Amino acid sequence: MHNIDIELVEMTLDVMKYSINRITNTSPELGQPKKEEELRKLVGDTITAKGIGGENAFHLFRDVLVKATVPIDHPRHLAFVPASPTRAAIMFDLVTSASSIHGAYWMEGAGGIFCENEAMQWLVTLTGLPVGAFGVFTSGGTAANLSAMVTAREYWRTNIKNLNKKALVITSAGAHSSIKAMAKVIDADVLLVETEDLMTARDLQNKIDRLDADQRKRLFAVVATGGTTNAGIIDDLEGIAQVCEKEELWFHVDAAYGGGALAADSVRHLFNGIEKADSITIDPHKWLFSPYDCGAVIYKNPELAKAAHSQEGSYLEIFKDEGASGFNPADYQIQLTRRIRGLPLWFSLAMHGTDKYKWAVEMGIKLANLAGELIADREHLELVRKPSLSCVLFRRKGWSPDDYRNWTYKNHRDGLALVTPTKWIINDVAETVARFCFINPDTTIEDIVAILETMEE
Repeated sequence: MHNIDIELVEMTLDVMKYSINRITNTSPELGQPKKEEELRKLVGDTITAKGIGGENAFHLFRDVLVKATVPIDHPRHLAFVPASPTRAAIMFDLVTSASSIHGAYWMEGAGGIFCENEAMQWLVTLTGLPVGAFGVFTSGGTAANLSAMVTAREYWRTNIKNLNKKALVITSAGAHSSIKAMAKVIDADVLLVETEDLMTARDLQNKIDRLDADQRKRLFAVVATGGTTNAGIIDDLEGIAQVCEKEELWFHVDAAYGGGALAADSVRHLFNGIEKADSITIDPHKWLFSPYDCGAVIYKNPELAKAAHSQEGSYLEIFKDEGASGFNPADYQIQLTRRIRGLPLWFSLAMHGTDKYKWAVEMGIKLANLAGELIADREHLELVRKPSLSCVLFRRKGWSPDDYRNWTYKNHRDGLALVTPTKWIINDVAETVARFCFINPDTTIEDIVAILETMEE
């Protein structure tokens, strides 16, 4: 199966033809999920003792299975946090896989890691962190948040008084679900600042002041959010940074979604204070137009991350040797084996330049504001709050939660759009509302109008 034969050549041509067609299709079919038993009936057994052949397997994927998926780059995919990788990044993702580079250590992956580091330096520059700050690409925001919190906790435990203590972290009710998930992995407790809007310095200080003596001793970190997933809200980063400095707490900013907006001059001031963070998460596969999976964690002091994550083993000793010296990504996050996931971002940045990235991010913000204006002009619709970053929350007057769900499924069945509802606390009640999240600069005003018109029925 490792032979280079005519079957492999033909399959390579099929794959490349499919890839070219997909990359150049700006409005792919909005696929429909099917139940497992439906897919099983359509494709049969795909893993067999003798194999079903490359051509057969590829046709099953192309003609059946991929149509049961939703393309994240569809211009009317406005649910969750969509993505829109550049064509350059997608093409270089093919190159990355074909090159078979192991991205854990400089000795094996120097050239690829060099490229990653070029892209990482640009990200670090966006944050405004001081000289010496640096980071590493991860599989996504969850792995980045986890890597940062492991670093923070291990640094906290360098104080012998904190050994064998169960750590405690404070974040806001609007923080991403991965913060709670991360805390479970490291066996830490989480306390929430109960606010649906931004977490302020006063909110945080009040929460800390209400801790009992044991809780205060266990508190080691605060996680602020640089653009909540639900509404694009940015916490009071400047004020929170000051509280963390006074209270001697690790200050982490989860900007997995919103971090891309650091490139946008129109909203950069909203992130003031992020340059004082001890660690920051940004997901290039969200708003910086890289393919999945590409997250990033950045540290003010990378040596603290290295002390927490560097692995030991006789088979790894050569990587520490002077002759193999260089930046080793495995030393700064939770994964040892890793692909060079920052290469597609590097190639796209190198090809297009950072000015085009600024333009594309600004377009998402512009689309959100335009959508807000279109909603405000319709009597049957109402903004729940002013658009923030690229998120828009709004309601259809008189609708029940079932109405929103039925609307979502009908638009999806019709192949028009994927737009899902969320919840927002209004007058102390969690109300179901509609939500747009704009990432794709190919989305048009006509797309927005077409979706809003479906709410007139």
